[in-house]
Amino acid sequence: MTEAVKRNTRKEKIGVVTSNKMQKTITVAVIRKVKHPKYGKFVTQTSKFKAHDEKQECNIGDTVKIAETRPISKDKNWRLVEIIERAK
Repeated sequence: MTEAVKRNTRKEKIGVVTSNKMQKTITVAVIRKVKHPKYGKFVTQTSKFKAHDEKQECNIGDTVKIAETRPISKDKNWRLVEIIERAK
């Protein structure tokens, strides 16, 4: 991999919007299943990320794709890429 390609590959995650009460910010919960190291059972782990939503178009329950970006505020360094599915 060349240096320019390696630098421009950003992490992307898919999750569900849990809060949109802040201005231009959404909270996205990303759920993943991890195998327990000792017992082998799959355990659900949830990580919450704050993402930048410039147009304030997301609602609670929407499935969205977020991408890593430069720090926008103290704890917000993800941005909204697209809304995959609207909440019913």
